Amino acid sequence: MDNQSFISKSKQAVVDYVNEHTDGGTIDSYEVYVVWLVRVLQNNKALLSTPVPDGRYYEATFNGDKNEIYLDVYKKEKNIDINL
Repeated sequence: MDNQSFISKSKQAVVDYVNEHTDGGTIDSYEVYVVWLVRVLQNNKALLSTPVPDGRYYEATFNGDKNEIYLDVYKKEKNIDINL
């Protein structure tokens, strides 16, 4: 799967998850943005986010051997300032 197809399918997976699990309102795929993307051999991984203020971010992984995308959903627990 090329990068654009992977990004498109990953964004749609995030949209589907957010619209199913968020109260009040829906989002479209153009509102989902890629924070980080990598491709290694036939596999892809991306970190994605949305403007929804719920503290969640999403990790999409494409397994090229099985032709499957996995979506992991994380919620920010805390932001700690470490003074150097």
